[in-house]
Amino acid sequence: MNLLQNKTFWIASALVLLMALTRYNHFGSAMALPDASYAVFFLGGLFLGRVRSALMILALLLVEAALIDYYAINFREVSGFCVTSAYSFLVLAYGALWFVGRWYAPRYALTLKGMSGLLLAGAAAGSAAFIIANVSFYLLAGYFDSMSVAQYVSSVAQYYGPYVAVAVFYVGSAAGVQMLFALLGGKTRQADAR
Repeated sequence: MNLLQNKTFWIASALVLLMALTRYNHFGSAMALPDASYAVFFLGGLFLGRVRSALMILALLLVEAALIDYYAINFREVSGFCVTSAYSFLVLAYGALWFVGRWYAPRYALTLKGMSGLLLAGAAAGSAAFIIANVSFYLLAGYFDSMSVAQYVSSVAQYYGPYVAVAVFYVGSAAGVQMLFALLGGKTRQADAR
């Protein structure tokens, strides 16, 4: 199959590009979009989780995330505070996003019910990833020996909503783009039939 006609290639490329453009800025700013990493892994599982090269694509995205973090910390003066022994648990957090997306894929349809379920699955996956990342950080980072679990939960709770909301926003946007392509594809087929 011609590479430029390969849907898997284009979806994987879009996800790689989206993460490359957004990863270094968790919450966004006036000059940058917020981090799309959670959505990238969820959408990867949704759209690519059942292709033959799925695990290779997942591995590529994991390596890309680590390389972007390395670049941001070493060349963009981004703090390395979060890079501790807990950092490796991001593989589990991102894996949870990927596999929830993969699980939801056969249930997904471009209908109101399908979209509602998609956003709910995205929120659930984002919640699971947030919990995995933050529990491992609390337990393994070595920063919180004098902080109780309740204090830690209270201090990170403010980030939960934005992390999940940003992920759901990107997932919904991707579904909107998919719907637009489906509509344009239908019009093209109708014009070809005339």
